[in-house]
Amino acid sequence: MTALKANIKDASLFRKIYIIDLFFCYVSFLQIPAYVLLVFLFIWGTYLVINNQKQNNTFFKMRFGLWVGTFLAFSTLTMLINFSITIIYSFIMLLHVFVCFFIFYGMHTESNFNFKEELYTIAKIIVYITTIANIIGITCLMLGFSFEWYWIKFTIYENRFTGVYINPNNLGFVSVVSIVCCHMLYKKNFMEAVTQQRVSKIWIISCVCTNLFSLILCDSNASMVLALGYAVVYVVYIFFADKTGIAKPDKPISKSKIFLKIIALLLVGTFLISSALMFREICKAGFSVVVSKTNSFISLLVGDTDTIIIDDGTKVVLPETNTVTFNHKNKNADSGRFKLWKESVNLFKLSPIIGISNGNIVFYSEQYSDGALNYTYHNNDLHNGYLTLLVSTGIIGFMVFGIFGFRFAKHSAQHLFLQKHTFRDDIYPCLFSFLFAYLMYALFEKALLYDLSFMVMWFWLCMGYTSCYIAKFETMLETQYLFHRKRIGRHML
Repeated sequence: MTALKANIKDASLFRKIYIIDLFFCYVSFLQIPAYVLLVFLFIWGTYLVINNQKQNNTFFKMRFGLWVGTFLAFSTLTMLINFSITIIYSFIMLLHVFVCFFIFYGMHTESNFNFKEELYTIAKIIVYITTIANIIGITCLMLGFSFEWYWIKFTIYENRFTGVYINPNNLGFVSVVSIVCCHMLYKKNFMEAVTQQRVSKIWIISCVCTNLFSLILCDSNASMVLALGYAVVYVVYIFFADKTGIAKPDKPISKSKIFLKIIALLLVGTFLISSALMFREICKAGFSVVVSKTNSFISLLVGDTDTIIIDDGTKVVLPETNTVTFNHKNKNADSGRFKLWKESVNLFKLSPIIGISNGNIVFYSEQYSDGALNYTYHNNDLHNGYLTLLVSTGIIGFMVFGIFGFRFAKHSAQHLFLQKHTFRDDIYPCLFSFLFAYLMYALFEKALLYDLSFMVMWFWLCMGYTSCYIAKFETMLETQYLFHRKRIGRHML
């Protein structure tokens, strides 16, 4: 019984189970049981928010907690002012935001917490699961095995490879996350800091290869932006973070050296992006031919053919195949997002200062559809994390959240580039690169805050691990600010 109580209060155990369960919500055949389990996990997470505040004094130890508290208070106020029949959904989203901040981002307030052990466990599980899932999906693709059943589009979805996942975009995001996990498992200092058995190189190589294959064939432009963004930011770090740190008071870097590095970086970045896009198109065309030939051969073996008669009466037997080009059927680069964003401006106009609360996006779009809005929303996200945040919390909430994000980004960059020791053998540059790339990715997906998904929670998980580095380097200095008779530490600002 004592062990059960300890596990219930174990926030690290919750994060492991929560993030893996959200991952399985992306898998076609496991989605329903994963969502059922998610209900109980969500209740557990809500309990941990309260318990962690009592045990760890989370709010007053949280880095930049003043801005977090202001945002949460304003979000609550917005929800109450915009009280409607969707209040339950809005309240659930508010609890989700509390879990993001207090359990995931706020992990640095937990005492005696080894975040590297937790990250290693999660990364290892993701490497194993995604590799197996990709092998199954790729094998079925080569054998021509695909079908549609309700929301499940197994192997092929709208001419794009989706594997065992419910959507090609989900596959693309998971592929990038898996590759980043492999990159982190390659880091020497990270591997020496954990006590668990190492993942073999065979698994890592298999994971990288199968996920690169999946990333190319799913034809997810947003995921490609995430992958290229990660690579470019990491290259920037390699260019500007010298072995002894970029900042040397006794030996500053010359302007000419900085200029040459910028030119070299632009050339490398241009080459990296252009070659990656070109390689993707070549691979899609090549794989399309291979899959077509393989499916034709299998069709002939099983006798799944069509017979046609040409002009001279000769009968020709042709295998029944559907050529898959792995190109998005929607030829627009934005996949219809520009129209959605344009129509969303009308939602913002309804309450530009305090927002309409996230739960009201669908409700208000239907309620004011007679002239004010012309687009019917199918979910509570606008496929743009920033626009969703702006519409939900208005200008005030957006600015407060932006200040928090800016403060966090500023301190993260300072510790990455201005430290007198290098992080090249550690995972900190990987976390920073992914977070920075994700900010670009959030321009095109429902991926910043208001979505209870693996995508969003992985972002906040990385935020939490990065905050552990910040907490390691910054001491909790006191200031003269008072709040409920308690001093606010400078770290909260």
